[in-house]
Amino acid sequence: MSYVPQQPPPLPPLAAVFSGARGEFFRLVSRGAAIELITLGFYRFWLATDIRRHLWVNTSVDGDAAEYTGRGKELLIGFLFAMAILVPIYLAYFLVTVEAERYQGFASVPLVIAFYAFGQFAIYRARRYRLTRTVWRGIRFWMDGSGWAYSGRAMLWTLLAVLTLGLAWPWRAAALERYKMRHSHYGDLSGDFEGRGWEFFKRAWYLWVITPFAMLLFPLLPFVYAQFKAVEWRWWLSGIRFGGVRLESTLPGNAFYGLYWKVIGWWFLLSIASGAYFGAVAFLMHSLLGLGSDDLPQAQALSNNIPMLVLLGLGYIAWILALNVVMRLYLVRDMWATVLASLQVHGVEAMANVAARGDLASALGEGFADGLDVAGF
Repeated sequence: MSYVPQQPPPLPPLAAVFSGARGEFFRLVSRGAAIELITLGFYRFWLATDIRRHLWVNTSVDGDAAEYTGRGKELLIGFLFAMAILVPIYLAYFLVTVEAERYQGFASVPLVIAFYAFGQFAIYRARRYRLTRTVWRGIRFWMDGSGWAYSGRAMLWTLLAVLTLGLAWPWRAAALERYKMRHSHYGDLSGDFEGRGWEFFKRAWYLWVITPFAMLLFPLLPFVYAQFKAVEWRWWLSGIRFGGVRLESTLPGNAFYGLYWKVIGWWFLLSIASGAYFGAVAFLMHSLLGLGSDDLPQAQALSNNIPMLVLLGLGYIAWILALNVVMRLYLVRDMWATVLASLQVHGVEAMANVAARGDLASALGEGFADGLDVAGF
């Protein structure tokens, strides 16, 4: 009788653990915002790298933490290359509108289409860059496929979503994620996506009904958007596969209510503070120049006062950077921690004997994403 080796039983699902200290992240983004102010925003490439490294290294499964190997210099170079492509497009559009105003409306149509195509290309290539800079247990994730093929699919699906008043959006999300995941790999382990558009629609159909009313009633809108993002995250994570490895999320629909309302609350407080600052600067300059309230020429001179414009500009930049700190704290760090707290990994033993494969991708996609202000999973 031949001996048949017994397969070991599958391991129980493992929880994803996030151990990053909130205070440490707050100091990281606060210091980064201050350096951004000094460097006129160029430090954002290194800040983005530091944020990812903090999130990755404090995220672990089965006791092993992830690594992020990206560099701020790579993001800067990718941004400069992207600008070398985008700036001539901006310039060509400007020249067309100057040459013939009657063509301005016509020219804006291909411009919008071109930028949308570039944006979708950027989303794909940016994810490819981030994936190739992610390492777990010494094995790199990587991605192949075509960013332009993805962009073409995204444009067609977006057109269908517009024609159906948004009802086709869940199927769009499923189709595009399936393309991305089927070109994603962990070493020699191939990815897949099993989420279906119908599943997404069943979980969120009522949000399409509520949204028109929410747009008229502001207090309702943050709840609707937060609910949609929670449903989307849970659906997306639960559909991810890498060979025999699958993810499962139990994220509740109300998981993000508090996060979005805290951001809104801070936005109001920061706006009040900046308004008080702008008023104080204007009053100070008005007092120093001794202008009368009905003296229009002198009032115009006040608006052209260089020190006043500098102080107002610094106040505006400080308001933007402070708001960025709030958004990074609540909508990046806290949302990351909330999502991971709901996540379990099944079949992690399938990653035990994975062979390393894949090459590093360039940061061009990240540069396009930064230049066009687009983002995606």
